[in-house]
Amino acid sequence: MKFKDLELSNELLTSVERAGFEEATPIQEATIPLALQGRDVIGQAQTGTGKTAAFGLPMLEKIDPANHQLQGLVIAPTRELAIQTQEELYRLGKDKKIRVQAVYGGADIGRQIRQLKDRPHIVVGTPGRMLDHINRHTLKLGTVETLVLDEADEMLNMGFLEDIEKIISQVPEERQTLLFSATMPPAIKSIGVKFMKNPEHVQIKAKEMTADLIDQYYVRSKDYEKFDIMTRLLDVQTPELTIVFGRTKRRVDELARGLEARGYKAEGIHGDLSQQKRMSVLRSFKSGHLDILVATDVAARGLDISGVTHVYNYDIPQDPESYVHRIGRTGRAGKGGISVTFVTPNEMSYLHVIENLTKKRMSPMRPPTEKEAFKGQLGAAIEQVEVKMDENGLDKYLQAADDLLERYSAQDLAALLLKTIAKDPSDLVPVKITPERPLPQGKKSFNKNGRRSNNNNNRNRKDNGGNRSGKARGNYSKDGARKNNRRSNDKKRGFVIRNNQD
Repeated sequence: MKFKDLELSNELLTSVERAGFEEATPIQEATIPLALQGRDVIGQAQTGTGKTAAFGLPMLEKIDPANHQLQGLVIAPTRELAIQTQEELYRLGKDKKIRVQAVYGGADIGRQIRQLKDRPHIVVGTPGRMLDHINRHTLKLGTVETLVLDEADEMLNMGFLEDIEKIISQVPEERQTLLFSATMPPAIKSIGVKFMKNPEHVQIKAKEMTADLIDQYYVRSKDYEKFDIMTRLLDVQTPELTIVFGRTKRRVDELARGLEARGYKAEGIHGDLSQQKRMSVLRSFKSGHLDILVATDVAARGLDISGVTHVYNYDIPQDPESYVHRIGRTGRAGKGGISVTFVTPNEMSYLHVIENLTKKRMSPMRPPTEKEAFKGQLGAAIEQVEVKMDENGLDKYLQAADDLLERYSAQDLAALLLKTIAKDPSDLVPVKITPERPLPQGKKSFNKNGRRSNNNNNRNRKDNGGNRSGKARGNYSKDGARKNNRRSNDKKRGFVIRNNQD
């Protein structure tokens, strides 16, 4: 379906056309007509299917730009997603002259207060920072007509349910509510029952989900082998744009440093970085100045990055649904992609749970040899040479080249050029990645839906953009991993401690 067939105003259609959108995605086609009718809608679709426009266009259509009051509210799980949503809504509402403001943790609250005084039509923000503004009386929700809960399942996972309920209590009951989620656990359904009026449930069929467009592989290896195998894969597969997922902040930092030490253009993002640094890294990645982005699950949630060809799961996620979100970074807009998941022998049960959730089996992948990796390096080096040759500009070097050719053969000079560009496996910088504690053994920690049965939906709030200092719920360690309060029972619960010589 074309956007022009969706009964949108001319101002919005102009903005949509300028943004380069023509055909509506399945979630947009199903959701927008219902939302334009004023219906409450629950939209279930994977990341990268166009959910922002699905709720954004109906909300923008409804807003009266001449009324300088807050009319739309979007709650998002992370600051990155809040910023991206704000940018897209601004772009789509530009011709209608709609003002959109983002509020999130990790940024100057004083500046946000000043911006809120300018009375934006829409506010997008993380739950923690929204509550801060509500408590300061700098954000008043009494005029909100449209409420959007984006990535609702992730907000639930992060422990935001209580905050969300507090925010919703400030919004008038006579409103339109739009809820979007990749998955639909019981807690999300209860939100629909509690806060929505006869919502229409729109679900994108599995065959339309992004994950089906992705070639999914796994590599079975010990923890201390994973880094070398991954770099060989990078050399063999030569991905254009890559995201590597690590389980913890420490892991992300070590992987980014290790990749950089071996000559790859890589940087990491996680919740301990300043907002300025995080946005700087993302800009570099989007612009092509970085080839590899290393990230934690939370830091990467909701990132709208086009052109990602490969996703490497250096650590298999503990929550199987996180896997779907991870691989959803690639294979967007109908394009294919490749995901590779590294699995240690004692984590194979997690692999099977993921396969049950996605209804798709991963194919085993044989780790490349050093010889194969070097061949890939040479291929990439030859491509670089060809690109440089096409660029020309060699005139001022020709005389020096003639002098060299008198002393050395053309073959030796070409070999030296390739040696300079390609990485020789024998010259690789040794990189040691600190072993992480293995995931708990056994499928019993998951229910039939692939969710952890003991999940109390709480995570380290510092890494999610809520910035609710000192109010993190749940018992987590500094690097975001759950502390075990019953260490003496580790063996009974199936934990195995391995060292890097295992």
